[in-house]
Amino acid sequence: MPVLDEARPCGLLDLRAVDVVPGVLRYPRDAVVVVAGLPGSGKSTLLGRWSDRRDEAGGASAARVIDPRAVHLACEAVMPHWLPYPVYRPWARWRLLREVVAALRGPGPVLVHDCGSRAWLRRLLARGAARHGRTLHLVLLDVGAATALSGQRARARWVRRRVFARHCRGLDRLLRTLDRPTGGPSAELPDALAEVTSLVALDARTRERVAAVRFDAAPQRRGADGAGTPPPRGTAGPGPRICSPV
Repeated sequence: MPVLDEARPCGLLDLRAVDVVPGVLRYPRDAVVVVAGLPGSGKSTLLGRWSDRRDEAGGASAARVIDPRAVHLACEAVMPHWLPYPVYRPWARWRLLREVVAALRGPGPVLVHDCGSRAWLRRLLARGAARHGRTLHLVLLDVGAATALSGQRARARWVRRRVFARHCRGLDRLLRTLDRPTGGPSAELPDALAEVTSLVALDARTRERVAAVRFDAAPQRRGADGAGTPPPRGTAGPGPRICSPV
């Protein structure tokens, strides 16, 4: 499968069942990029690969990574082992909301792990991003229920059948809004996704080909002579950080 060097998503970029795939997706420096898909579709694996990549200057990725599983585990670690998760789920979700708000208020890009089946959460993220001068972008993993269940089996972590069915219905509603472009992989987004600046759709094959995300560099500070000067030592921005959701 041929690989392009880089693509800057705008509108709908449908990379399902295509032959040419960009190796890198590039976004604005303050973008909020949501990686969405069914439980077991490979979201955590993809985010781990992207957040571990080095930027062009050889430094660590500056993106903050918000992963709900991390919050779940953090809450679980301080709770009695006999206490079921549903009892303290509201606290975990409150912690997740705090992490999201802090990330949106802070500097640099943000990568978010989400199932993608909840339109209200997408709209909430879009409003929060816009409030802080950011744009919301979506990367959607369309791998099918069978592949997602296989992914759950591989990680030995299962989602309850009723919850998984709910995620499938929500994601199916989202996928039905996407009209596959007739003249190529690019098209305008449907009205149902008006809050999103771009959506990249990947399948089980093409998700393996997008090796990294990169973000535009911050403008260089100008010296008195107009030449660019590097920022002071110790102000390079935050390194990869895994937050928590649920």
